[in-house]
Amino acid sequence: MGVLERLVLSDEQWERISPHIIGNERTRGSSGRDNRMFIEAVLWIVRTGSPWRDLPEVFGEWNSVFRRFSRWSRKGVWWRIFEAMADDPDFEYLIVDSTIVRAHQHAAGGKKGAEDQALGRSRGGLSTKIHMAVRGLGCPVRFVLTAGQKGDAPQADAFIEGLPAEIVMADAAYDSDRLRTAIARKGALAVIPNNPSRARKYPLDKHLYAQRYLIECCFSKLKQFRRVATRYEKTARNYLSMIALAATILWVR
Repeated sequence: MGVLERLVLSDEQWERISPHIIGNERTRGSSGRDNRMFIEAVLWIVRTGSPWRDLPEVFGEWNSVFRRFSRWSRKGVWWRIFEAMADDPDFEYLIVDSTIVRAHQHAAGGKKGAEDQALGRSRGGLSTKIHMAVRGLGCPVRFVLTAGQKGDAPQADAFIEGLPAEIVMADAAYDSDRLRTAIARKGALAVIPNNPSRARKYPLDKHLYAQRYLIECCFSKLKQFRRVATRYEKTARNYLSMIALAATILWVR
């Protein structure tokens, strides 16, 4: 099976995704034209990590596909598709973590500066951090971007707001009184190892904590999409849209 055949959507996947996209075959203009082919074109870019100019001709003119992708990003279409798929009724576990993604030099130069585009600079070069929450099925339900040098704990309490859960899991980097208080307000149990610097120690249910491997597996699956594993997009919005498409595919597999 060739690359193109492996990256097309199955009929079942398309049936789940199509109700949540803009336009249809009866819509005037280009918004409803060849939606399935268009999404498969973007999926080819996200999965292979190739430059837009290398998009196979079977998908159409690369620049037209790119402009349409960016237009959908501005309108929040990719994010809405992801949210529609990420409807997990299992509210028992909520697992949070982050991963650092190296950014290619082409990602620099976005409008409003690096910080506004979730780009950080360190000795290792440019980087972006993906903060993510997954449910018990091991698929993402929320993610946000920050510059790579940003800490984990300061993002977490707002990040989990509005996400119901009985148990919230995270590693020791998230151990803070502020987050533990936010989790308690949700009526949930915090399963977080104690930071070595903490004076007051909390008990840790190691059996529950072992389930945290689910988010590590989720990051590993997402980074099989090469345009997620390395950031090439100048804008945080377009990079977030690529992650949203990759996360959507995890839900419909």
